[in-house]
Amino acid sequence: MVEKLPKGIGENLQPGEDVLFAIKKKMGVEKPKWLIVTDRRIIYFDEKMFGRYDMKAVPYEKLEEVYVKIGKMYAEFIIRKEDGEEIKLERMDKSKSRDAIEAIKEAINRIAVEPVGIERKKHLTSQEMWIHKPKEVVSRSIRMEARRIASRKEEDPLEKLKKLKELYDMGVLSQEEYEEKRKKLLERI
Repeated sequence: MVEKLPKGIGENLQPGEDVLFAIKKKMGVEKPKWLIVTDRRIIYFDEKMFGRYDMKAVPYEKLEEVYVKIGKMYAEFIIRKEDGEEIKLERMDKSKSRDAIEAIKEAINRIAVEPVGIERKKHLTSQEMWIHKPKEVVSRSIRMEARRIASRKEEDPLEKLKKLKELYDMGVLSQEEYEEKRKKLLERI
């Protein structure tokens, strides 16, 4: 399930990268912060006024742990990278948090040699969930090799047109951006 994404995310997606799930901060005066789950990485996107934004991306190969605490009103995510850096998102939509961590688990399991699971701890008024990525070297080399092979193979222009239309329908691309890219793809057919 992907809701309308912020405009700046489209220019930061890699060619062929699919958005699997997106969850945003619940309520607030400022523009929302987003947790975007793709088939390749987790993206923290802090949308700001006048088209500005801050973005951090954590490829699944560099991910160590995802922690979610779901309380009475909100959820909190902590994403920890292998190098110890943490990305913290507070006051996230709690109703979509379970789906978000499931999407992360499924994305990791697509590339992992050893499947990962979600550890859960239920309290009286809250719930905690963790994903610990197992230490593995094989998945990293397989994933990188798969990327090299995929980057050599040129994607069909008709498939690119379909994906372009999906991005436009989601509001990621403006009318002008969509028309410009569409014309270039039509020239290749």
